[in-house]
Amino acid sequence: MQQIIFFFIRNKNFLLFGLLFLIALTLTVRTHSFHKSKFVSSSNLVSGTIYSIKNDITTYFGLKKENQKLVDENKRLRALLESYKANSVATNGDSILPSKYSFLTARVINNNYSKTKNNLTIDKGLKDSLQIDLGVITTKGVVGIINSVSSNYATVQSILNTKSQINAKLKNSEHFGTLVWNTKDPNVVQLIDVPRLAIVAVGDTIVTGGKSTIFPKGILIGSIKNIILKEGENYYDLDVQLFNDMTNLENVYIIENQDAQEILALEKEVEDAEQ
Repeated sequence: MQQIIFFFIRNKNFLLFGLLFLIALTLTVRTHSFHKSKFVSSSNLVSGTIYSIKNDITTYFGLKKENQKLVDENKRLRALLESYKANSVATNGDSILPSKYSFLTARVINNNYSKTKNNLTIDKGLKDSLQIDLGVITTKGVVGIINSVSSNYATVQSILNTKSQINAKLKNSEHFGTLVWNTKDPNVVQLIDVPRLAIVAVGDTIVTGGKSTIFPKGILIGSIKNIILKEGENYYDLDVQLFNDMTNLENVYIIENQDAQEILALEKEVEDAEQ
């Protein structure tokens, strides 16, 4: 307390000057409209700058939450899109009938792409109703297929895996083949056994063929980068530039075909009867 008193005594002249200056400034601003407008303008600039900085900081720390909102919204829109594609004519002319596909969001917590048999790990598992043989995609295209599940996590057999074989087709026709990977480039896969009768060109889009219970028809994969047709062969081998950057994955969507078990059971019943 004594130090505070000594401070005021030592600086009494400066403090008195400061007080009188503030009083004079206040009276000047209040009694002169020009000075008042300038003061208000300056204070608005200062407060605006402060609020802007505050907003930038708040926005930065809220990016994770906003990103999750966008992921959830994309999931909802993708479900609506699949529903629309599966049911182009609705009962009342404008509503959309339920789709057989449902979607779940997940985050990639580990990603391999430099091996010959690459897998990813995602942060959803049995408690989220995940099971093996569910398709995994992003907004840009196919990622892979779930091949193992625990309570809280699941692994995904990447499209960059020599065991991976996915039914795919040309977007503009029904000619299809099998999507595989030759391990040479993590950005390029191969669509093999495409009939020679198919009309193909560099830049054509490749999508899922819908010939399995895993992926709906029409999910993006990539575009044709190179066309290979060996002499005497009846099938093309196509190099496909992936739309996904498989080295940089974060948010993904898991696709579940709700009719898959019924379809597989029926097909197995037919196979058993023919044996």
